[in-house]
Amino acid sequence: MTPSRLADALTAAASRAVEVGIGNRTEVAAAVAASGATVTATDVVVRTVPEGVGFVRDDVTDPNPAVYADADVVYALNCPPELQRPLVAVARGAGARWAFTTLGGDPTLVDARPKTLPHETLFIPPEPNGRV
Repeated sequence: MTPSRLADALTAAASRAVEVGIGNRTEVAAAVAASGATVTATDVVVRTVPEGVGFVRDDVTDPNPAVYADADVVYALNCPPELQRPLVAVARGAGARWAFTTLGGDPTLVDARPKTLPHETLFIPPEPNGRV
């Protein structure tokens, strides 16, 4: 999947996105920013992010709610099972949609609906008003 295809799926009707746990893979955040959305990336350690992407050091398991307050969508790529519930909780707390991908064999531990994209599965809220 190209970063821009995933970015399009993540940011449909979103003007502000937060990527949880950006790590060293910044291509999708850059594509989301290129689509016109304001992007904030988070991680537990300081990371270098592309131009147009903001960065805040934050731990989604002990989050600073202000980081997520204005988000339309909160997402994570290759989200491990232990971070799925905290990701959903911060998104719900902010009134935002949520979405995540997993590392192929990892289970989803939250109630989620798979959305099949070329070469990727995006897990999204099961309820229609939370769709991505």
